[in-house]
Amino acid sequence: MFRIITLLFALILFISCKTDNKNTVSSGAEKTAEEPTPEIPQNPLKEVYWGDTHQHTGNSFDVYLFGTPNSTPEIAYRFARGEEVTSPTTGKPWKLTKPLDFIVIADHAELLGSVALMYQNTPGITDTKTGKAFLEISPDADDEGMQKIYDILNFAAFDQPNEANLTAKDLVEDFGGEKVAEAWKRNIADAEKFNDPGKFTTLIGWEWSSNNSGANLHRVVFMPQGGETAKKFIPYSALDSDNPEDLWTWLDETSARTGADFVAIPHNPNISIGLMFPEVRLNGEPVDEAYAKKRMQWEPAVEVTQIKGDSETHPALSPNDEFADYETYDFALTPDGTRPPPTLADYVRTGLMRGLEMEAKLGTNPYKMGMIGSSDSHTGMSAIEETNFAGKGQHDATNEKRPHPTGIGSSKGWDMGAAGWVGVWAESNTRQALVDAFKRKEVYATTGPRITLRFFGGFDYTDNDLAGDNMVQTGYNKGVPMGGDLKNTDGKAPTFMVAVMKDPDGANLDRIQIIKGWLDANGKSQEKVFDVALSGDRTDGSQKVGNTVDLTTGKYTNSIGAPELSVVWTDPEFDATQNAFYYVRALEIPTPRYSLLGALELGIDVKETGHPATIQERVYSSPIWYSAE
Repeated sequence: MFRIITLLFALILFISCKTDNKNTVSSGAEKTAEEPTPEIPQNPLKEVYWGDTHQHTGNSFDVYLFGTPNSTPEIAYRFARGEEVTSPTTGKPWKLTKPLDFIVIADHAELLGSVALMYQNTPGITDTKTGKAFLEISPDADDEGMQKIYDILNFAAFDQPNEANLTAKDLVEDFGGEKVAEAWKRNIADAEKFNDPGKFTTLIGWEWSSNNSGANLHRVVFMPQGGETAKKFIPYSALDSDNPEDLWTWLDETSARTGADFVAIPHNPNISIGLMFPEVRLNGEPVDEAYAKKRMQWEPAVEVTQIKGDSETHPALSPNDEFADYETYDFALTPDGTRPPPTLADYVRTGLMRGLEMEAKLGTNPYKMGMIGSSDSHTGMSAIEETNFAGKGQHDATNEKRPHPTGIGSSKGWDMGAAGWVGVWAESNTRQALVDAFKRKEVYATTGPRITLRFFGGFDYTDNDLAGDNMVQTGYNKGVPMGGDLKNTDGKAPTFMVAVMKDPDGANLDRIQIIKGWLDANGKSQEKVFDVALSGDRTDGSQKVGNTVDLTTGKYTNSIGAPELSVVWTDPEFDATQNAFYYVRALEIPTPRYSLLGALELGIDVKETGHPATIQERVYSSPIWYSAE
């Protein structure tokens, strides 16, 4: 059924792409004629590039108000490309274990840079109604006053009562609109300065941060084009509209006017309060075919894991999935701090399932999305490793602060999860090649470890294909990669080829699972988790891999698990008449959560953190869809 391949073979399998089949081409950025076009090696079989599409700096109002005004794009870029920096939150040296390949500085478009300008006594901002009110509340930028300003902003943005009697109109007139132009120009300049095609890529972007009645509907937006194109517009913000349909309209119009292309990524739907994958639009009308097509035009993937929890699924929604309760986070941004129960529209798996149901009615699937991870760090550092976690922001940057409230919903520091990044299979490390990969959904999410994952679907894969030296080439020749589509071929069951290799510096693998969602004969979506490859000599997925973590030291050993797992698998329950999706979830053996490491440092019982001592880190592939017609 499955085989464990040797380390040497795995290295050939995955790394051969880095030494063979390479052509020399110009950077994809050449298409914009805005940056140098050095000769960049390109691999038609693609390589995996690691990145973070969701990083914030002090130009985001909440980063500044949470007490990290010295977090700059320059620090974020330098840190991501592997340099040691001085942490903006702790003042201590900080460095990634391994550099990233690309990053998006996704500062909030709402009031971009304006809070910083207010404290710099900038005319036209400091002397406005909003500026005067905020400076009266916190003239010295003290922690208590800054938190008050943050709360006022969140209420005022939706015209809810607040201490300063500010409205959304006040915010737009005083801190928004054209007043963010200077900060946007600086962000563009920094991105251009650090972009190094083929070596380290900076994608120009921002975050559209809709909190509709406390529902997190944020989207990170980025583009393959460079600075000259980005200067032709000011980022669309939730102060312009908190309805994602208006964002898509703006993307349409701006693309036509400027030649820009965009990708919009919904993030952490787990706190969307039932609005991320809806059946009814915000205007009260049902989701229709036009909505579905427009959403899929601009939103090819979703952020399934990040610091504010994991959004793959929830134990209440997937009660038969023993691994569903992973970094569960339900601290919605509701004004009263309540923690709403999960809904089908809050999690990616049920969103994918709902998409199948709606496709049967509309003819188009509105939720046909790939999966990525990114950090949503508000420190300027993509530091999400369990042993090197910098926290969400200033309020949870150190173990001493983590028992206390973060100011984000009713959460405390320990509630944050050390996650995540995105793996992108692209021909080269350039803006255009990376964005192209997002658009075709050849991307996957990691909760932290840089696990290499290949996933192909077709109708004719065999074990011989998996064992051959040309597995990757065969994968493309005989089928489609993650993010692709399979059509009914005379009722023949599809086969899936999966190969996974551990992070070279991380833990061994426990298992490979394939999660299937399908429509039954009544048009109702169903789900099932298949264990398709297990480490060791286990033949039953109910058998646990074990746990080597020493709770007194926080150390673990790779004496269990496997460095690589691979399998060719055919769905034993396949029905050619049923539309379905399949995606891979691969799990590591148990390793220490940062809460255990922090508890040991503080000399407290890990139970005081309210979180487990150990976790099983994982990767999620983008799905492959099967269509019966």
